[in-house]
Amino acid sequence: MQFIGQLLFLLIIGCTGYILYKRIKFISSAIRLGKSVEITDNKSLRWRNMLLFALGQKKMFRNFIPAFLHLLIYAGFIIVNIEVLEFILDGLTGKHRFFAILLQKAYPTETGYNTLYNIMMNGFEWLCLGVILACIVFLIRRNVLKVKRFTGIEMTRWPLLDANLILIFEIILMMAILTMNGADQLLQRAGDVAYTGTGPLLISRSLVVPIIQNMDPGTLFLLERGCWWFHIIGILGFAIYVTYSKHLHIALAFPNSYFANLNPPAVMPNMEEVTSEVKMMLGLETLTPEPAGDISRFGVQDVTDRTWKNLLDAFTCTECGRCTSVCPANVTGKKLSPRKIIMDVRDRAEVLARSNGKAEGHTLFDSITREEIFACTTCNACIDICPVSIDPVSIILGMRRYTAMEESSSPPEWNMMFNNIETNFAPWKFPASDRFKWAESLVSKNNDKNG
Repeated sequence: MQFIGQLLFLLIIGCTGYILYKRIKFISSAIRLGKSVEITDNKSLRWRNMLLFALGQKKMFRNFIPAFLHLLIYAGFIIVNIEVLEFILDGLTGKHRFFAILLQKAYPTETGYNTLYNIMMNGFEWLCLGVILACIVFLIRRNVLKVKRFTGIEMTRWPLLDANLILIFEIILMMAILTMNGADQLLQRAGDVAYTGTGPLLISRSLVVPIIQNMDPGTLFLLERGCWWFHIIGILGFAIYVTYSKHLHIALAFPNSYFANLNPPAVMPNMEEVTSEVKMMLGLETLTPEPAGDISRFGVQDVTDRTWKNLLDAFTCTECGRCTSVCPANVTGKKLSPRKIIMDVRDRAEVLARSNGKAEGHTLFDSITREEIFACTTCNACIDICPVSIDPVSIILGMRRYTAMEESSSPPEWNMMFNNIETNFAPWKFPASDRFKWAESLVSKNNDKNG
């Protein structure tokens, strides 16, 4: 029976590994649809940003309460699942509480359990309780209080369901650990020699044991083993689920923060090819520059016109809505939602990746309207607030550039400004020689006043 359990465990691990490999390969191929760009500058600052923003969640703490609850879930879930390592070793070896056995052998005690192991297990249980409470609060915020930034035209169906599913799933996984520990302690009391090593655990003893203490040893054994299998399969399932969920940011927040733009976000990058041509026309550059290759398109029509970093942004998005909540265009009732822009980019990249880049006849403009991109004020508030260093503005500016340079379909007011800049070197419709006439009239009025 033990051998069958070990074999089944290996089969589950193998299947999980294969599915994860396929999903990671798919996501990687979707990100690589973007143009190649090297980001290797200022490594020390990049490491610092990664530690501050991805690990330390620095930007989250602008609002302390949700930030603390999020940190509690994040830290609690990660630390508690260190115990998963023991689960895996138990599954591979057929033992029960592998680390407890090792510690008891190395530091034998008359109580039958190791103090260090008992302290760790109690700590894990407190974190389990913290994760459960934080998830309940977040469920209330989303479904009862209905915090505004969790809503929007893009937050329907799967995005809405995904957020609730993950919170419920985390609660169930944490309760499975507590139930398993409670049954474990009752089996120890019953004198089952296979169930020794944990010692008294405060949370499960207080919350779980009173509910199940009247069960017979056989039922307790099935409950304990059932929770063990449920938790390990749940964790492996969670690992797969994350690759389909907004919670992929758990992993991608680290590289995305590391490769984030270190330059001021308000600086719009020029196209080198166009800049060189302009400089030659103005006599600022006399030598013909080295050909940079064919320019297939000016601006952004599809995700393949952006860099891999922009697509990494899209797959890192937490869909938290902070960017949209601070967007002045959105606040004043316009259609623009930076979160929707990023989600649309991610959806389009996935479509192209599934079709090996051959999904012709469709572009980003099928899901992102010109009304949205023209509403952006380029204030960069969305970039500043994003907890994982995502840049929606570069996508918007690229699409604007496409409408102006490829389609000539900018708003009439913009076209008028472009013409004025081209002919008068200023946005206004009068020649440069008349630029200071308004000042002359002021001088004239001032002279008349002073007589």
